[in-house]
Amino acid sequence: MLLINIFEIIGTIAFAISGALVGIEKKLDIFGVTFLAITTAIGGGVFRDIIVGRTPPTAFNNPIYCVISIISAILTYLFYKKIHKFKNIILISDAIGLGIFTAVGANVAFFCSMNKPFIVICTGLVTGIGGGMLRDVFVKDIPFVFKKEIYAVASILGAISMYFLYDYLSNILSMYACFFVTFIIRILSIKYNLNLPVLDDKNIGFKSDEI
Repeated sequence: MLLINIFEIIGTIAFAISGALVGIEKKLDIFGVTFLAITTAIGGGVFRDIIVGRTPPTAFNNPIYCVISIISAILTYLFYKKIHKFKNIILISDAIGLGIFTAVGANVAFFCSMNKPFIVICTGLVTGIGGGMLRDVFVKDIPFVFKKEIYAVASILGAISMYFLYDYLSNILSMYACFFVTFIIRILSIKYNLNLPVLDDKNIGFKSDEI
């Protein structure tokens, strides 16, 4: 359980940094930046816990993840000028969080004896993308998951890999495999600009200004 807790803490920090950086770039005040960091870090876990019947959600029973998110947000806010120098830091931290929380979410399904493939994939997916979706909606952006970018697909493939490896590897090793599959697919899609197909105006048959 210690390794899983460390896994969750790393994922919380990564997603909190991602949320805080988005908040800073959207010119939010420090409360807005912190709130966005918390939402990004724990939002997916809250959705997951509601699905599996954990009420109140773990994030409310154990506020340590909110505290970690707040500390991460404040440090990101204070050292933004130094952090901002690193190219694509938002995308990288978001990819780390996506991989970790997909693994953690899928593991919760197994822990709750909900080991059917669909629910394992769904809990992994919801945990991975839920917080990021809330973050993007709050700042009036279209969430990654609804764009052409390979984001949710990476989470789904990671959760599938964990489902098939769970009976053959230890709990923690199957989570590592899920993380690396999700993270690598997401990073490769960013590096090589890999996207899902999207209909353009010519294929749809009307101009964008006619909508």
